[in-house]
Amino acid sequence: MPVPLVSGSFGDLLDPRFRKIFFETYKQLPSMRGNLYTEISSDRDTVRDSSVGTLGDLVEFTGTITYDDMSQGYDVTETHKQFASGYQVERVLFDDDQFNIMDRRPAGLATSVARTQEGHAARFFNNAFSIDTFFYNHTEAVALCSNSHTTTSGASTTTGFDNLVTTSLSAVALESARVQMQDFRGDRAERISIMPDTILIPAQGTMEETAWEIVNSQGKLDTANNNANFNQGKYKVMVWHYLTDANNWFLIDSTFMKQNLYWVNRIAPEFGWVEDFDTLVAKYRAYCRYGAYYVDWRWALGAQVS
Repeated sequence: MPVPLVSGSFGDLLDPRFRKIFFETYKQLPSMRGNLYTEISSDRDTVRDSSVGTLGDLVEFTGTITYDDMSQGYDVTETHKQFASGYQVERVLFDDDQFNIMDRRPAGLATSVARTQEGHAARFFNNAFSIDTFFYNHTEAVALCSNSHTTTSGASTTTGFDNLVTTSLSAVALESARVQMQDFRGDRAERISIMPDTILIPAQGTMEETAWEIVNSQGKLDTANNNANFNQGKYKVMVWHYLTDANNWFLIDSTFMKQNLYWVNRIAPEFGWVEDFDTLVAKYRAYCRYGAYYVDWRWALGAQVS
């Protein structure tokens, strides 16, 4: 007996509405990733990046140009990873409860995608005090926030190569961190321009209240003196629920961060579906492929507070 030709059955009817709900929900979910990372696309399985050493100061011109040299900096290789999830719907469930399926499950899958990516974006900060090779390999082979940074030029790293502190957030600790960041040195241990302007803190605990008082109070904190608050309006405070340690905090130069912290989209979140002809079960899935990496560490100072 001939097998009748059929279209995609009820899957054809599900697809347009599912896609609309999925992508609208995904776009509406709040994310801090875009505020921290520079997002780029890639058409290869890995991204390789590298830094180049700085030039020295100008020397007096005595009739002939003195040509300087630059040392090769550290290399970083980012490898995209695949992430996917899905669910199945029986035909009878679709027939009897159409709107519940279409409104809740696509939104739930979109939330899963956003939550996964946000967690991976926060991974850089949650693992800032240890060597993390989940997405990338950095040839400097030290933590993002460390007191053991090195240089390829052979310059002394005694001063200006430490972006790790252990002090709890306070007005005094913040000012000390600002001074420390402004003393960061470049590849040749030369002075560079670092301008910290952002405080990144977790949502847990009371740090948000502390940060708000530091940045917004007109007078100095916790003192009867009527001195003006040096930190008033100086910093943007970013509170991130995906930071897992209630005590750690970060001081950031946001401009330099955007030049060195990258989120790589190999395959943006996409949706697909298929129906099993014999069982009348439709399968829906979300898939994406991405990675992240940093080139230079000098955009951040991290406080690992015990």
